Amino acid sequence: MKYVQLTAGRGPVECARVVTLVAQKLLKALPELRLTAFEPHNQAEDCYMSMTLAADEIPESFIRQWEGSVQWVATKNPYRRNHKRKNWFVGVHFFDETELPTISEADIRYETCRSGGKGGQNVNKVETAVRAIHIPTGIAVKASDERSQQQNKKNARERLLLQLHRQGQRRLMDAQTENWSRHASLERGNPVKTLSGPL
Repeated sequence: MKYVQLTAGRGPVECARVVTLVAQKLLKALPELRLTAFEPHNQAEDCYMSMTLAADEIPESFIRQWEGSVQWVATKNPYRRNHKRKNWFVGVHFFDETELPTISEADIRYETCRSGGKGGQNVNKVETAVRAIHIPTGIAVKASDERSQQQNKKNARERLLLQLHRQGQRRLMDAQTENWSRHASLERGNPVKTLSGPL
């Protein structure tokens, strides 16, 4: 399995919106990709601080086209209408399953629960959803996409590993915060790709 992680870094809401827009472009360019994890922005709808997509294989040529900083030139900004800045940057990084953290099954607690919402009797009355909790950190994720409890358990474990990977990346970002302010670690001005359109 190969993953692609999009991140707004510590950017403002516009960068979080660009994460969504770039993810849409990636999904269109490589339909095999699927969304596996995301971190919503806490203030604006359809804006994400990070998203993780996965596919069994991602061509090297595709990785070379997208790996690095992606620039979005905004033709319209609904978040700050009179803001002069037009250029927003997000990071796009690819990694293999082997780079996910190795954790003991003893450190994960699984809980079953009802999925709720639409889906008929099976969803509402049978505990097919699974919550995976990483005991040392308290990080918890839930999977309820499938009708099978076993498949949801597998999905929950994968999402938990991705959350832990993202936490490790966030620690790395925190360690580089001062460098960000001085050197712009998203490499603004040196994008691998430039896109444009309304936010």
